[in-house]
Amino acid sequence: MSAEIAPAAAVERQRGPGEACVMVIFGATGDLTKRLLMPSLYNLKTAGLLPERFAVVGVSNIEHTSQSFREELTREAPGNATGTFDPAVWNWLAERLHYVTGVFDDPATFERLQQRLDIIEKESGVPGNHLYYFATAPQFFGLIAERLGEAGLTRPPDGLWRRLVVEKPFGRDLESASQLNAQLRRVMGEEQIYRIDHYMGKETVQNLMVFRFGNGIFEPIWDRRYIDHVQITAAETLGVEKRAGYYEGAGALRDMVPNHLFQLLALTAMEPPSSFAAEAVRDEKAKILAALQPPSAEGVLTSAARGQYAAGTLGGARVLGYREEPGVAAQSQTETYAALRVGIDNWRWAGVPFYLRTGKRLKARSTTISIHFRRPPLQLFRRMGVGELDPNVLTIHVQPDEGISLRFGAKIPGPTVDIGDVQMKFKYAEYFGARPATGYETLLHDVMIGDQTLFQRADMTEAGWRVIQPLLDVWHALPARGFPNYAAGSWGPAEADELLRRDGRAWINDAA
Repeated sequence: MSAEIAPAAAVERQRGPGEACVMVIFGATGDLTKRLLMPSLYNLKTAGLLPERFAVVGVSNIEHTSQSFREELTREAPGNATGTFDPAVWNWLAERLHYVTGVFDDPATFERLQQRLDIIEKESGVPGNHLYYFATAPQFFGLIAERLGEAGLTRPPDGLWRRLVVEKPFGRDLESASQLNAQLRRVMGEEQIYRIDHYMGKETVQNLMVFRFGNGIFEPIWDRRYIDHVQITAAETLGVEKRAGYYEGAGALRDMVPNHLFQLLALTAMEPPSSFAAEAVRDEKAKILAALQPPSAEGVLTSAARGQYAAGTLGGARVLGYREEPGVAAQSQTETYAALRVGIDNWRWAGVPFYLRTGKRLKARSTTISIHFRRPPLQLFRRMGVGELDPNVLTIHVQPDEGISLRFGAKIPGPTVDIGDVQMKFKYAEYFGARPATGYETLLHDVMIGDQTLFQRADMTEAGWRVIQPLLDVWHALPARGFPNYAAGSWGPAEADELLRRDGRAWINDAA
């Protein structure tokens, strides 16, 4: 697809730097800080979107001084950069790095944090706006929030703010998610809590609303009359890596579906909001999640499939099976692949199945949303020897190559009527240029300006867990038979193919 982009169409939403603040990172010595948070802050500074009055305080149980913390991050910064590394930009950021050593269940840790924040405010002129980022293991989320509350660090003085960013997984089932929501809301209001999902920082994901509601040709056909079904895929080539300690207790279903995949589904299926104010958008997303139909215990057996990867070949190299990975039990029942069919109980989507799948060690890294349209009602070309035509498919490519493609039929040149599939493709990098990004930049900036549009609300997180709770219960009660049941480097287990085959459909295995 080739076309000129009119200047007005390429104008970005103009927003200035975030508000002056201190970002406190709990778990600051972990990989998330080094690989994603610090590169994101660096990219925001490069883009002119960090406030001049800004500081970062790392909190962790590893012994560091502020100076040794700066030195460690400085050594690793060039290797974690998403683009060309500018030492001057990094030095600006490094000068604003501070550190507090302590454990999260010790009130003294939070006393030292308060003292450090007071010093930063007095010496650097950074006002008392605090952004608390939980980059820790999930079991510490509620504890840290309670300690912050006890220390008086969650109640802002007049004219200032306190905001809390919570990483996934937000709970491990419906009960724990509800308990965590209650813990957080005992010390902070819902308007202060930002449940982050880095998928929402992807350009293509954010463009879904523009694509649907800013173009007159798509929204009129975005319903059950014209759409046959929707496929949402999040495929990874990586295995469990060094995360066996977490992954053995989570699995693919908990790790990906109630957050990433349900957020993509909500954006795809939501009604047009009354405005793009945060609550208007989140209200519509919440309605979709509330309208999802949880399967019955018996229905789990026919509406979901699970898998675990065996040894196989990826990129020409032999890779281990999941049970052979370090830290994984020899007879592990943890799924590394999950697929399910859900329906949305509302007027727009009645009878349209949404198929979701996610897995590790699959053939290609690819996150996509594929809209499969209904076939034409009459086969006009059947007397010309043309068989049944393939349906039109619109695919939103979320990663790795962000873009949009449309598959449709066209006549193949020649004296006879032969029809073949063609693809129209739009890629962000080709039209707008590649931009160094981690996916966290937009989200961190949104927290600094107080925009909750791309963050989950308490009712949304609980609605997601409500849908998958029957799967968790059935899969726990009935250990999987035949694990491992798909080879690394394949597209997953045969059970997932059968899930669609029973409905007369098939997965699109397209990594383009």
